[in-house]
Amino acid sequence: MHPAPVATEPPDLLRRLQSLCRGRDLDTLGARLTELAELAGGDLARVEAGMPRLSPDATTVERGASHLLERGGKKLRPLCVALAARTGTGFDERGCELAIAVELVHAATLLHDDVVDLGETRRGAPSSRMVFGNAVSIFAGDWLLIDALRRVRNAGPPDLLPRLLDTIEEMIFAESLQLDRRGKLDTTEAQWMSIVKGKTAALFSWALFAGGRSGGLEVAQCETLATYGHHLGVAFQAVDDLLDLTGDPERTGKALFSDLREGKLTYPLILSLGREPEFEAVLEEVCRAPEPSVDDYRRVLATLDRTRSLEDCRSLAHEHVALAKRAALSLAPSRARDSLLTVADATVHRPA
Repeated sequence: MHPAPVATEPPDLLRRLQSLCRGRDLDTLGARLTELAELAGGDLARVEAGMPRLSPDATTVERGASHLLERGGKKLRPLCVALAARTGTGFDERGCELAIAVELVHAATLLHDDVVDLGETRRGAPSSRMVFGNAVSIFAGDWLLIDALRRVRNAGPPDLLPRLLDTIEEMIFAESLQLDRRGKLDTTEAQWMSIVKGKTAALFSWALFAGGRSGGLEVAQCETLATYGHHLGVAFQAVDDLLDLTGDPERTGKALFSDLREGKLTYPLILSLGREPEFEAVLEEVCRAPEPSVDDYRRVLATLDRTRSLEDCRSLAHEHVALAKRAALSLAPSRARDSLLTVADATVHRPA
């Protein structure tokens, strides 16, 4: 596969967030996002240019991986690598390789998830498994994972590869816990948090640690960045749970209530079940339906509103954003540190 051409437009994630901020009393955040784009936009363009792309003699597995990679994505994890590196000596070629690697690990998990979840769409298009089949999607994910591990091994420092292997193991066990809890309406808040720590927060944490190491920071400072990444990941997942229930499918690229129909209990649903036990019968009925009706959506959302579960889920996201910012503020002042604060604040306002 060949590298992609260098991007010239602002990163998609930042562009969408800037657009969202306009007209919502978030002008200050919008201005901070503009500063972030000026600082790291070129870094993300380098990452995009280094992502694998199809060669004329590409295999079916390569085409299956490319089908997902060509859909872009938010590139939030590579952005975290770049900003963490810039809190030190800067974002160099080694940092770029690590940023590409973390995006490839993330993409690999998506390819695998779509097979496990029987996902039909991803990023607003048919999923790779729907185009090429389940086997190709699995092998494409494996191939991207191997590519990522090689990049980390070659880029160094040497402690990053063992740490990434531990992270991937943590992700696997979290996914297995989620699989074990599938369709079970007695999932607890503690179990939800265990899943989120491994499934989402662990890779964010690694991205921040790796970026700091590539920027020459001491291990203690990198651990501080990893703490930031952990809390950012929890906040990110809490917002994802909200978007599954109340988001705009045109922006999120997936249908509303997708997680529920896959048997996954999101945080607001767990809260509502604990506060209104009779809600269990409603969810069981929705899960049995081949396709939830408009009335089903309304009944679920009415309960979520009545039990203040959506509001409390957003409060959880804000709580972890505050913890992420507290960790970042212990770093030396810099434009990159300020941008990490901006990323944290913007997480709770993202549209997808």
